[in-house]
Amino acid sequence: MCLPSEAQLFKKRKTASSGTAAEELASGRDRPTKPRTPKGTPMFYEVFDGDTVYMDVIDPVWVFPKGRKAGKDDWRKNYKLVYNFNKVYPYALAGRKMMAQVDSTIAADVSKASQKNAYTHDVMMELFRLFEKDIRNMTVSQGMLLMRLVDRECGMPPFEIIRNYRSGFTAEFWQLVAKLFGADLKKRYEPTGMDRKTEQLVRIWDSGAWDGFYYSIYYEYPRKTVIPREYLTSSVKSRQSRREKEEAEEKEASIMRRALESALED
Repeated sequence: MCLPSEAQLFKKRKTASSGTAAEELASGRDRPTKPRTPKGTPMFYEVFDGDTVYMDVIDPVWVFPKGRKAGKDDWRKNYKLVYNFNKVYPYALAGRKMMAQVDSTIAADVSKASQKNAYTHDVMMELFRLFEKDIRNMTVSQGMLLMRLVDRECGMPPFEIIRNYRSGFTAEFWQLVAKLFGADLKKRYEPTGMDRKTEQLVRIWDSGAWDGFYYSIYYEYPRKTVIPREYLTSSVKSRQSRREKEEAEEKEASIMRRALESALED
């Protein structure tokens, strides 16, 4: 069996391609070539002494020894606490700012007990509108951690906050609800006791090293908790203004009811 050499094959291919090209030129069917679409990502560059130098930024990485075992104080053993803290601590910080706003408003504008009750009721309803959905989506452990962090930031446990701003009856009611989930609104924050690990996380947060610390455990940067706003819009109103507001709301509700009834009749 005889096999053609590479030179013979190249000669045949060249002849065939030349013949095809000639036929296309003769028939006027010379097809224009489409420009290739560039692919990839544009890079930043600078020119130094006539040389073009391309530049890029590489994200920092964490390098750990292979096979390193988690020690006694290794945070990888407390990864759930780190995750929950990252999610709920911004709420405690926002609560501290709102509590300071409420205190200053009461000291400046409240002169009667009825005004205080009405104002704190408006604040309570505003807080429900702002955070009810977020709190409902929290786990029990996240809710318990949030209560302890609120004590740390505000200087008093949730039970005392509710009793001071609302009433003892309301505080006892929410204490009963918390007991159903194994929590205690009267329990104080213990930075050197059972909350020692949480206190260490607070210090890491305050130092500005939280993102790198979180990355060292999860190998990804933390998802930021978005607070709708850190201030309250409720204000102290006189009895007359509150009565006018209630009348306006009732009038609006009656108009909506009549519109709904007429729509159903149609």
